[in-house]
Amino acid sequence: MPKRTTGRYESVTAGAEHVDAFIPFDLPPARPALFVEGKLEHRLREAEQALVRLDLAGDMVPSLDWFIYAFVRKEAVISSQIEGTQASLVDLLAFEAEERPAPNADVEEVTNYLDALAYARDQLASKQGLPISMRLLNEAHKRLMRGVRGSNKQPGDVRRSQNWIGGSRPSYAAYVPPPPDKLPQLLSEFEKYIHVDDPLPKLVRAGLLHVQFETIHPYLDGNGRIGRLLIALLLEHWGLLKAPLLYLSLFFKRHREEYYRRLNLVRLEGDWEGWIDFFLDGVATISDEAVASARELFNLVSADRVRLLEAQFASVSAVRLFEQLPRHPIVSVASTIKLIGASKPTAIRAIEALTEANILVETTGRKRDRSFAYRAYLECLRTGTELDSGG
Repeated sequence: MPKRTTGRYESVTAGAEHVDAFIPFDLPPARPALFVEGKLEHRLREAEQALVRLDLAGDMVPSLDWFIYAFVRKEAVISSQIEGTQASLVDLLAFEAEERPAPNADVEEVTNYLDALAYARDQLASKQGLPISMRLLNEAHKRLMRGVRGSNKQPGDVRRSQNWIGGSRPSYAAYVPPPPDKLPQLLSEFEKYIHVDDPLPKLVRAGLLHVQFETIHPYLDGNGRIGRLLIALLLEHWGLLKAPLLYLSLFFKRHREEYYRRLNLVRLEGDWEGWIDFFLDGVATISDEAVASARELFNLVSADRVRLLEAQFASVSAVRLFEQLPRHPIVSVASTIKLIGASKPTAIRAIEALTEANILVETTGRKRDRSFAYRAYLECLRTGTELDSGG
């Protein structure tokens, strides 16, 4: 690994203590420059090919919306879990099925992530919308932090005070980001690098930009989630994926200690090569897992559809409800009435038919206000979204 310096330190005051804050140099890496060659070039080819396979998987299924719905929620749940949110994928889907009148605080954080991503994607898709920029990220951040933990920490605004990461006090911090007076220039250069013509491959640039964002740490809270959301936006904006089908947070969650170690080695030793190798490994691994998951989900739905259509008790309303399940894998009588536009008796009969076919399973054990889950579908989808034992 070539040695390089990736920033400088400046003494600052934080929490009445004097500490050294790290101020990163602008991208791309220099002195020496980053070259994608040898092992890194091989890793890049693997990651690019895996992304192509993932993109093609979206073309081969009858409804891309199924997978966008599923994978976006998976990313939202896992990215939030990395920050300590105690909400599972089933918790989120149960809320969306209107099982509860209002989400608990953890579920609300996940729904905020979905709102932030949807807003950002809509802006990028619109000719009148915002480009990828700090203004776009600020607006996404405002939606991410609305009404949840950190909502009192300047949602949508770049911080105006010194922060630190890890440790009960600044002198014990694992990392001290740049002082607030340096942020305007740092973020301006960060934004320029998104749009500059750079010979480095776009997938590599996405990895560089994620680290730079986390290093600058421009918000008082929510930096990790916005930094991971940025990866999804860049891949779609640069045409590497047609939709946010890559839930890279799963790789970071599995290898959390290595993830943070790699970020620190960039700052401490200039090891951009080690970070890019880790990042590309994550892209290839999760892309291939997502393709396998898409295939499994599609095969499951196809087989269950055939089984339902061949059943003597099948009805038009039951089939209509079945077609809604990939986007609504937890349903109630009330939600079914809305989904298929049917009366209450018809909705009940549709649920009963799918239960008889062993497609839906009652999950509450109650006689009233019951909910029903497409359990086999959920079991396939929920891999990696389970809460860590011990909280």
